[in-house]
Amino acid sequence: MAYENLLSPFELGRLTLSNRVIMAPLTRARTPDSVPGELQARYYAQRAGAGLVISEATNISPTARGYVYTPGIYTDAQEEGWRKVVKAVHDAGGRMALQLWHVGRVSHEIVQPNGLQPVAPSAIRGEGAQCFAEFADGTAGRHPASTPRALELKEIPTLIEDYRQAARRAKRAAFDMLEVHAANAYLLQQFLASGANKRTDRYGGSVVNRARLLLEVVDAVSAEIGADRVGVRLSPFIEIFGLSDDEPEAMMRYLAEQLSLRKIGYLHINEPDWTGEGVQLTDDFRRDLRDRFRGPLLYCGHYTAARGEVLIAKGLADAVVYGRPYIANPDLVERFRRQAPLNEPDPDTFYGGGAQGYTDYPTLD
Repeated sequence: MAYENLLSPFELGRLTLSNRVIMAPLTRARTPDSVPGELQARYYAQRAGAGLVISEATNISPTARGYVYTPGIYTDAQEEGWRKVVKAVHDAGGRMALQLWHVGRVSHEIVQPNGLQPVAPSAIRGEGAQCFAEFADGTAGRHPASTPRALELKEIPTLIEDYRQAARRAKRAAFDMLEVHAANAYLLQQFLASGANKRTDRYGGSVVNRARLLLEVVDAVSAEIGADRVGVRLSPFIEIFGLSDDEPEAMMRYLAEQLSLRKIGYLHINEPDWTGEGVQLTDDFRRDLRDRFRGPLLYCGHYTAARGEVLIAKGLADAVVYGRPYIANPDLVERFRRQAPLNEPDPDTFYGGGAQGYTDYPTLD
């Protein structure tokens, strides 16, 4: 069989997945009221052939938001909407994880409730960061992020509780797993990165202190759903939205060891190529990560089926995560199995809109 490693089953936490092709979290901006509906249920169910479907990034609170038309998991209506989505995926034979999201400084007062100022570890604007806003004339588009205010120490327990409540709702909605989004220059990575985090309290300074919030969030959601049902997404070496870090390797080593001790379900490493330059990880880096993190390792970014097969065959990854290929190919696993050509995605329909460019891509059959 072609791609026999990529298409083989494996254990992820307490789940047995039918293959190692994972659907990446993909923001599509198609929930105007922040509540997933029938369109989202259809979209995700079409892609249930993935070993695991990871949802689009989902706001944990009203103040976590930086992009309009993105879903949340902090109201009863949102929870019920997601329950219907998960049921559709399960009915189609799939498994699904919910990605928990807080954008931090990648936001603006225009998308915050009551015009509140966005929050971040420190009051440092993310240079080049843009949110997606709805303007007074009813149109929507990109808007430069504003300067955030620094989270006060007394506010951090409330932030962690927002993650806990989101996990509780996700469990009630019957998600199989959760993914904590600590990548792509959003809030939790802002705390990890020395360039964005200039705090002098116990959440800033050393690698241990800068990692503290992420680990406390992981502990909180693990208490709700079980550590083996929690994944964490990281993006080492990424420099977007003005993010910079003087110690990315030291931070990755520390986090890998700490997350391994917590026996989480998986570690998801993002190597985005949409930043313009791409992030190329070496095999030596991957081997070091494998030595430090003893659970399943997932990699995402510019992978073909062939490249994913090689990474798994080398023992450097347990599964491979596909993003844009899943936008245009709901039957991606079957296309890999048959070595069939892939549909090309239409970038003009990536964000916003309705069924066009969302649920209307053809399958092989």
